[in-house]
Amino acid sequence: MIATPELQVKPVVNPTESVLKINYHNLKKGALVLRALNHKLRQQILSLIETEKQITVTEIYVNLRIEQSVASQHLAILRKAGIVATKRDGKFIYYTVNYKRIDQITDVTESLVA
Repeated sequence: MIATPELQVKPVVNPTESVLKINYHNLKKGALVLRALNHKLRQQILSLIETEKQITVTEIYVNLRIEQSVASQHLAILRKAGIVATKRDGKFIYYTVNYKRIDQITDVTESLVA
């Protein structure tokens, strides 16, 4: 008679209970933040804002020779990601770099690639 190993029965995991502890909503938000920085034109805009310390959308599109609507759309993405901050002075809105947010993003990406 040939001996056969015993079959081990693993418990069935309830499909509604996730073993992974991943907050997919936060993951999606994090991906949007990283994507906001991973764009050549937005990097140029950010570099220009850093150079000028504070700048209006008009100064951005004139300096980069792009359409006003394009500059505004990209600034909205950077603003939504918290990468730039705005300050109103009369009828002008000035954009500045949010260095605290940049440091947070840098720390997270460094830990991901380490």
